Amino acid sequence: MQAIATENNLAETAFLKPLSKELYAIRYFSPICEVPLCGHATLASSFVLFNENQQLTKITFITAKQEQLNVKKKQNALLEMSFPKKPAMRIDTLPNELLASLSIKPHSVLQNEQAYFALYESEQAIYDLKVNTELLKKLAPYSLVVTAKGTEYDFILRYFAPAHGLAEDPVTGSIHTGLTPYWAEQLHKKQLRSYQASARGGVIFSEELVDKVLIAGHAKLYAKAIIELV
Repeated sequence: MQAIATENNLAETAFLKPLSKELYAIRYFSPICEVPLCGHATLASSFVLFNENQQLTKITFITAKQEQLNVKKKQNALLEMSFPKKPAMRIDTLPNELLASLSIKPHSVLQNEQAYFALYESEQAIYDLKVNTELLKKLAPYSLVVTAKGTEYDFILRYFAPAHGLAEDPVTGSIHTGLTPYWAEQLHKKQLRSYQASARGGVIFSEELVDKVLIAGHAKLYAKAIIELV
């Protein structure tokens, strides 16, 4: 699986194993390592399974960490994923590499089990920000998300995980398990729409529940292929 993901050289490659009609084991690999959770790879996997079986309306995935991910097919081809909520907490002591890697200093930093959260007052700062990926690698196993309140969207973000082989991720669903609870509290609303300001860009719909975060988006078929193992 790692060799295939390395050849694909994409943010993540998902691998599925059917356990029953609506239940699948799922694992995720970046070009250099296995990662515990990936939103857009889950979305893509669901899209393929729903397309192959039009009668399916929901799917459950079991990750390598035995976390349960539920996906529902909604109206207008929207796919809604239910992930465990992973709030980010304020931290007092920061790694020297974190602030040194950022061209613009954040007003505060949070952390959950996945990443550091650099918070900014200005949406423009998210677009203007430059990062030192070599320094960010030293934050492993943590990645980095930078975020600010949006104008057209509730909030915007960018996500960097060079230690996992991703200089900058195009769209990151999993980090919304931490971002959504934060912005829901800040904006006093449970349903949110965010924009990931990568070169490709992407819109994410999310909603905070008691112990879950709903993350939704659209997918399109890009390619079908046969992999030959030699």
